[in-house]
Amino acid sequence: MDVTELYPDDLVFEHEATEATGVPGPVIRQWARRGKIRRFQGDGKLTGQGHEYKTMYALPEIRERARTYKPMPQRARRAA
Repeated sequence: MDVTELYPDDLVFEHEATEATGVPGPVIRQWARRGKIRRFQGDGKLTGQGHEYKTMYALPEIRERARTYKPMPQRARRAA
């Protein structure tokens, strides 16, 4: 997907992308770190809890990757 195909409404924060697609936030950050999706600078909105959102992601890119996403089941610890 080309950057010129994105609309301002397509850029969302991590928690909004998680709500829309069901993909956990750490997975979205991992995709961005590995270069599979692009990060954009956020507008620095305050949440009211002392935190601000700084990074935005393109929702169409996340939706495209979410189609093939399968959550990995976590293994239980071995009994000692």
